[in-house]
Amino acid sequence: MPNNISHFRNCYGCGVCAIICPKKIIDLKENKNGFYEPYIKDPESCNDCGLCLSVCSFNDKEVSTIGNSEKFYAGWSLSEDVRKKCSSGGVAFELAAQLFKEGWMVCGVKYNNEKQRAEHFVARSEEEYLSSRGSKYLQSYTLPGFLDIDKNDRYMVTGTPCQIDSFRRYIRKVKKEDNFILMDFFCHGVPSRNLWKSYLKTFSLDDKIKPDSAVCWRNKKEGWHRSSAISVGDKSGGLIYHSSFFNGDLFYKFFLSDLCLNRSCYSDCKFKLCSSAADIRIGDLWGKQYKHDESGVNGIITLTEKGENLIKRCNLQLIGEKDLVVMEAQMKKSPIMPWIYNLVQKKLSTYTDLRKLEKLLVLYRYSILPRRIVRKIKRSLK
Repeated sequence: MPNNISHFRNCYGCGVCAIICPKKIIDLKENKNGFYEPYIKDPESCNDCGLCLSVCSFNDKEVSTIGNSEKFYAGWSLSEDVRKKCSSGGVAFELAAQLFKEGWMVCGVKYNNEKQRAEHFVARSEEEYLSSRGSKYLQSYTLPGFLDIDKNDRYMVTGTPCQIDSFRRYIRKVKKEDNFILMDFFCHGVPSRNLWKSYLKTFSLDDKIKPDSAVCWRNKKEGWHRSSAISVGDKSGGLIYHSSFFNGDLFYKFFLSDLCLNRSCYSDCKFKLCSSAADIRIGDLWGKQYKHDESGVNGIITLTEKGENLIKRCNLQLIGEKDLVVMEAQMKKSPIMPWIYNLVQKKLSTYTDLRKLEKLLVLYRYSILPRRIVRKIKRSLK
């Protein structure tokens, strides 16, 4: 077997292997199921140095953790405007804002309207970072941002747990950990980009989204607890499209039913709850404690002293909480791959109208109803 990533299929698609490759011959492509995976553009030039494997989280069963002194918080921005415009409590934005003041840069994720994908990018000011606000329930194409990072400068890098785990291995390999603060989030898994393309075609949004449109996956119009609704706005602030939470958004129905996640999300995810290579982990603090708060609350875990020090310097309201409160509504383990997975992926690869696939979704939900009832009984007994 070659000493490189050429034998991997359905990996995390984090792209860190492309950054460290001394020959610069690794790139990312989208596979037939709508997920990014690496490939070697010029196999003849590969010298089998193994650096790509050394930074690959998919290649290691263990998480590249650096601390075990977790502290748990509920938190939100003290700015009402920031909290209102962010999909949760605005903690990520406030962390970035503080670091900009201190001369750092931030590598985050924004939506590219023209290419219809989420992309990592480097922001050098708070104004540039505004486009990262809001959740994006897509696998991000990391290379634009990761390749723009100068490892000798100072950055906060945000991403999914698997992306951050590989990035931790990279900065450790090049001995530049002191220059970075890493932040990930409680991850449900990444849905196929084919699902997103099908959604756009189903509601004719691929023609309506312009370069200056604002695409939002989490809209608080009906409240934070009802924010799983996608909207598209125009440059003047008008609403072009808005899906209702109450009627059920089809993108979320497929995503939250775990019908079309990356294969590695089912079989190779090792990042649930506190399992993280980041300095800080954040997410929505769903659950009983804040069920009446409709402005948005973040659950926060600081995993290192560096992360703990940062949140204390920011414009945040912080409330120390028990671990069970912060992680109450988060996934405890990886989802089970649905028995109709391959059929759904095949249908989505042709960008099928999601309304035609909804019967398949209903069938699947009925088929797993006994399992869900048993799980609910077990939770009640606990």
